[in-house]
Amino acid sequence: MTDCSFCRIAAHDEPARVVFETGEVMGFFPLAPAAVGHTLVITKAHIADIWELDDATGSVLLSASKRVAEGLRAVLEPQGMNLINSAGRAASQTIMHIHFHLVPRWDNDNFGPLWPAGISASAEQLDDLARRVTRALR
Repeated sequence: MTDCSFCRIAAHDEPARVVFETGEVMGFFPLAPAAVGHTLVITKAHIADIWELDDATGSVLLSASKRVAEGLRAVLEPQGMNLINSAGRAASQTIMHIHFHLVPRWDNDNFGPLWPAGISASAEQLDDLARRVTRALR
């Protein structure tokens, strides 16, 4: 898909600092990293988001992400690691090609908190939601 920058990187048609590659996935540093060692892990096949991801490819993508995380840990010795995936524009996905962000973290780094304070929901609302999701998964 020539209009997708990640597809162009996967095809080696666009330069990137590639740190990991197999026939199915690739890990590389983004142009504007959020932290030292911030790495993107993508599928080489164009898959827009987690809803288009099949189980087998998802397994390969997660396994590759774990392997890259281990390499980052060995080299950088971070105190923590975020594994982030965003699906859709409302979730801040800017490139519509599935990818995981691996972000090494240290105490008092400048990354900031990931989560808002939380939602206000009653126990009844949460119970009802849990039942509905459970039914949808059957």
